[in-house]
Amino acid sequence: MAHTTPGQGTGAERIRENTSGQSTPATRRGLLSVTAAAGLGLLAGCGEQNTDWSSPSRSPTPAKSGGTSAAGSDNKASRSPSPKPTKRRPELPRGGRDLSRYRLVGYCGLPGAAALGRLGTGDLNQRVKEIEKTARDYAADREPLPVLELLATITNSSAGPDGTYRTRVPDDTIQRFHDAARRHEAMLLLNIQPGRASMLDEVKALRDWLVKPDVGIALDPEWDMGPGEVPGDTYGSTSGKELTDVARYLSDIVEEHDLPEKPLVFHQVAVSVVPDQSALRPQPGVVVIKSADGIGSPGMKRDTWRQLVKDQPEGVRTGFKLFYEEDAEVSRLMTPKEVLALRPRPDYVMFE
Repeated sequence: MAHTTPGQGTGAERIRENTSGQSTPATRRGLLSVTAAAGLGLLAGCGEQNTDWSSPSRSPTPAKSGGTSAAGSDNKASRSPSPKPTKRRPELPRGGRDLSRYRLVGYCGLPGAAALGRLGTGDLNQRVKEIEKTARDYAADREPLPVLELLATITNSSAGPDGTYRTRVPDDTIQRFHDAARRHEAMLLLNIQPGRASMLDEVKALRDWLVKPDVGIALDPEWDMGPGEVPGDTYGSTSGKELTDVARYLSDIVEEHDLPEKPLVFHQVAVSVVPDQSALRPQPGVVVIKSADGIGSPGMKRDTWRQLVKDQPEGVRTGFKLFYEEDAEVSRLMTPKEVLALRPRPDYVMFE
């Protein structure tokens, strides 16, 4: 597959020259400055009253029957044992505990950064309503489950004081998006672009959110940089073992808190960003989804799809990413019918 050299030409020229259907590191380099332009200080939103689904609801304890004798002593013979409170096991936003019941359809983005996805523009509630409508077009043989994929750890073009080339969004921003997801019975995915930080450490930093049954993880291996690598100059990469470590960590959370299945998405723009996918081992309670990334015409995107799903590890499901603007600049956006004709049929369809 042909690749352009990072740094050559304008963004539009690089897209046109890339016949593989994949966006290049240089194509996306300009997006790294968007984070600073958006101003993370502006990300904080006003969270609303939150219902913690990680705490199972309990039925009230019925009043005890029986009473006391005229002398005031307990009438033990007439007293019935009190039934124990019934725990309700946590469920997915629209019911059940098995993700195979649903087709996930979502927007990604970051507040105040329109170039990073539609989720970062306009009124949040309106965007979720759009996702709901779009999700119905892709549901086919499943029920639709809307997804808000929030960029929670964002790669920077500069190293920063800790040398990690990454910034974490504030908790109140995550809270605002989680509240919106709950209002609309949607799933929240927290997207991680780790820079030079450890992918697993960035996931662990989000534990307080991951104990909730409606929160999952999405990973961007192309922004997982090694020593000496700079975001935008080259693709990063994540090993199959690293993905397994993340899946195992999530599996432990699912088991500890008796949660429903939890999605773990990794967006793959090229085979090189997960070079040893055969080392990936899905874990109990975690649905691993490999999402085919990359900008291009329908034909280019289908070619990329076929290459990425070839020799897919057993137990790994598929996802597909569409770009409202960039795909249209190259050719046109694929239709729901075309996307659903892909084999295997994607479990997750995401729009940027």
